[in-house]
Amino acid sequence: MNPSDQAVLPPGVTLIDSHCHLDEERFAADRDAVIARAHAAGVARMITIGASGGMQANHDALSLAQQHQSIFATVGIHPHEASTVSPAIIDTITRLAKAPKVVAIGETGLDYYYDNSPRPAQRAAFRHFTTLARQLGLPLVVHLRDADSDAVTILRDERAGEVGGVIHCFSGDRTSARVFLDLGFHLSFSGIVTFKNADELRAAARMIPADRLLVETDAPFLAPVPYRGKRNEPAYVVRTVAVIAMERQQPIEEVATLSRLNTERLFRLP
Repeated sequence: MNPSDQAVLPPGVTLIDSHCHLDEERFAADRDAVIARAHAAGVARMITIGASGGMQANHDALSLAQQHQSIFATVGIHPHEASTVSPAIIDTITRLAKAPKVVAIGETGLDYYYDNSPRPAQRAAFRHFTTLARQLGLPLVVHLRDADSDAVTILRDERAGEVGGVIHCFSGDRTSARVFLDLGFHLSFSGIVTFKNADELRAAARMIPADRLLVETDAPFLAPVPYRGKRNEPAYVVRTVAVIAMERQQPIEEVATLSRLNTERLFRLP
């Protein structure tokens, strides 16, 4: 069976795209249509991440959330830009985080694959934002690539388990999944789980407890099969859910519902 053939939600079943970047320039020409297509596909709500593009991305994400009832926002600085973090930026993020419809701090974390910012700067920024999340009582949205060991150390040191959060676009195996689950974090699966070479990731999707599973697009990035290589958008999260449901041997409506409830609980959505 081709899971893409089953990627339709039954009537009345809804999803949440827990991580997308609706402020991205690639949506500038048809952003309203993208949002409408998401709603038509059953993606009732979206969380747009205000951290990829410096401070302006945070302002843009918050503006989108304020304009659309179905959109919520996070604020932070991506690890790619960790070297720009200053006391003034921390103060601004703190102020924005208190605005209505801001539901988390992030995405923050460590990216040792690209190393666009020096690793010491990434670690310092990650600690700052983890501490801020705990001070504000907001969950963390964590970006990790080739940096699990340092991330685990920081999350433990900064007592991140007190507020919890999500490892976004989780791409590890069952062993790394267990480490982050034991820290109290959720795992969010993206279109990567649909890729041909993602056997270990699908194994992790099969073993994750039902109350820790989130789904996302990371749109406009990481489009699932059969859209791989094209611009991703929130409507396509249904494809990801279809693959996870098949792997877990559950009806698609069960996985859609549990992921929605988990997202609502983690981010305290109304």
